[in-house]
Amino acid sequence: MNNPSSGHPFPDGFLWGASSAAHQIEGNNVNSDWWHREHEADSTLPEPSGDACDSYHRWREDMDLLAELGFTDYRFSIEWARIEPAPGHFSKAEIAHYRRMVEGALDRGLRPMVTLHHFTVPRWFAERGGWTAEGAIDLFERYVRATAPVIGTGVRHVRTINEPNMIALAVAFRELGTEVAPIAGIPLLDRPTTDALIRAHHRARAAVKSISADIQVGWSIANQVYQALPGAEAVTAAYSHPREDVFIEAARGDDWIGVQSYTRTRIGADGPLPAPDGAERTLTGWEYYPQALGHALRHTAGIVGDVPLIVTENGIATDDDTRRVDYTTGALQEVSAALEDGLDVRGYLHWSALDNYEWGSYKPTFGLIAVDPDTFERTPRPSAAWLGGLARTRVLPRITS
Repeated sequence: MNNPSSGHPFPDGFLWGASSAAHQIEGNNVNSDWWHREHEADSTLPEPSGDACDSYHRWREDMDLLAELGFTDYRFSIEWARIEPAPGHFSKAEIAHYRRMVEGALDRGLRPMVTLHHFTVPRWFAERGGWTAEGAIDLFERYVRATAPVIGTGVRHVRTINEPNMIALAVAFRELGTEVAPIAGIPLLDRPTTDALIRAHHRARAAVKSISADIQVGWSIANQVYQALPGAEAVTAAYSHPREDVFIEAARGDDWIGVQSYTRTRIGADGPLPAPDGAERTLTGWEYYPQALGHALRHTAGIVGDVPLIVTENGIATDDDTRRVDYTTGALQEVSAALEDGLDVRGYLHWSALDNYEWGSYKPTFGLIAVDPDTFERTPRPSAAWLGGLARTRVLPRITS
């Protein structure tokens, strides 16, 4: 392997960006299934999303900051529950809102990457049975086709579904009556949901191509970076396939695939193991392990073949911004090494642009930009200026230590 700290420039056209998701930053997504879950009398979620970052109204400020910092790309999602709040009713106002966001990004020199589905669905869709209900794939395709005014021009990259393996995992958790991963590892994913999501992705990909053949379509997989301890290779492969690899295989006909990585999962003869004793942990409780991204890129490339790779999420929940810089430096060293070794990596989009609602809590702070929960004032952290500076130079400084 080549030296990951060589200081070689990243390729021309490389995507340097930050990522967000509608429900996590917009606020008051009242027609979604998640809003309903947050406000159920017996909800197990620590806190509701509420106003979030008020980015539904403040998206211009968010994009201004990203552009001023030096980023060239912004990944955001559009919210199905806003666009189709009731079955068959498509809001012209919301479609126009998201089109303004696309145009606003372009006006600021930011290339928009648009996600069509990031975990949340309309409440009515969930109540009729979700992804495995009769006609669910048709309904998702209908929604995708309705987004044509948003994505039809000026959008180069469209992501159909964010982390389908985590969506199938959420169904498995609900069937177990828990929202917390058991100590022995994550349960086997719900197979009907897995199959439905793969079909939904393929149908959505065709629908997007019918809107514009120039759009590059993909989806993003949550890479758990399953690392086999000696003698556990077969166990690891069997554990990984239904929880991750089957979704990567489904991307073999795509224009690109999104790689999303944060930490690793060690696998022994009896299954997943906890993080090593004394390992540094982030605010999410995950092991601090920036090298995970390199493993994720190579694992994905080994399965998907010659489909280009884009890092669509990578970051760290921390209240120490110097650790964010250190973590991201390590992750980008892995990207640089992968490029030097011939992997077709097209971009790096950091999670996340803003501190946001992390599916039950605001405590894990992933943001390059801090957000005051009362005034919504945005304050870029030093890591934001540092990463934006790399976006301008496209060169990761040589590490000499």
